Amino acid sequence: MLSATCVKGDVTKQVTEYAVSTDSGTPEIIETVSNVPVGSSYVALICGLITLAVVMLCSTYGKKTLRLIPFIIGILAGYAAAAIFTVIGNICDIDALKIVDFSVFSSYMLTDGSVSLKTFVSLPDFAFVSGLKGLKEFDFTYFATIFVAYVPVALVVFAEHVADHKNLSSIIDHDLLEEPGLTRTLLGDGVGSIAGALFGGCPNTTYGESVACVAITGNASVVTIFAAAIGCMLFSFITPLVAFVDSIPACVMGGVCIALYGFIAVSGLKMIQDANLDDNRNLFVVSVILIAGIGGLTLTFGDITLTEVAAALILGILTNVMLSKKKGNAAKK
Repeated sequence: MLSATCVKGDVTKQVTEYAVSTDSGTPEIIETVSNVPVGSSYVALICGLITLAVVMLCSTYGKKTLRLIPFIIGILAGYAAAAIFTVIGNICDIDALKIVDFSVFSSYMLTDGSVSLKTFVSLPDFAFVSGLKGLKEFDFTYFATIFVAYVPVALVVFAEHVADHKNLSSIIDHDLLEEPGLTRTLLGDGVGSIAGALFGGCPNTTYGESVACVAITGNASVVTIFAAAIGCMLFSFITPLVAFVDSIPACVMGGVCIALYGFIAVSGLKMIQDANLDDNRNLFVVSVILIAGIGGLTLTFGDITLTEVAAALILGILTNVMLSKKKGNAAKK
């Protein structure tokens, strides 16, 4: 999925495809309309690689200020390259060079075709406003569906929470599961998720990408992270900034994510290097988790789908439980 993102621009065109279906017993023409990127995958890849290169150079050789914000500098550099390609593509009418979708600015800032206060400042779409309208449709069946769908997700988030805090603890050389403690960090995670869902943002979780940012920049200051969070909330009211963020092409973010996800993968390997892999129990647990996760194992039960992470987590837990019981029975004998 990440490799596909790095070669994709945001400027698209509608493509209509026709296929013949015989599912109903008689030949039937099915029309499918999809949005296909017009930009060349090679041009998009160049923008993504420029982003990645700038992030690595700033983080490795940059001075103190640059090393604190390598991702911002990298995104700006990749965006600038993509914008230059797009402008040339628009002037010369070359679709292969069109990467940035500048129409986003018009849709955000000039929705009615005229300049107004909303052009500069606007209220985000708060989720709780739409949620209150749907309370009359809420019933037990709806609640049960949500419960069944999200309980597996909660288990995945719990495992991710513990793993990321262990990883972060090794970075800042302080055991966060002891101080402030797992109960407090989980409580903060839950309250943050509730607040994020109510106001329409992403549910809060200890994203590995955020841990990677802390490790790469070397800035683990709580004050800095708190200020960044407040800044993000305030910036969401400034229409030009929202439009700019939304216009960042997928390939640029893909270049950044190579560094972030690469760090996550390496951190995962570092966490298991202390495990005794000569013990078959540990070997099988690690093998099942890695192959299920990297191999992209997904399970679908009706309307419920377990992602790769969820499947890897569940299989890892089952493997650990099964081999633990076997080991206990062998010890008794």
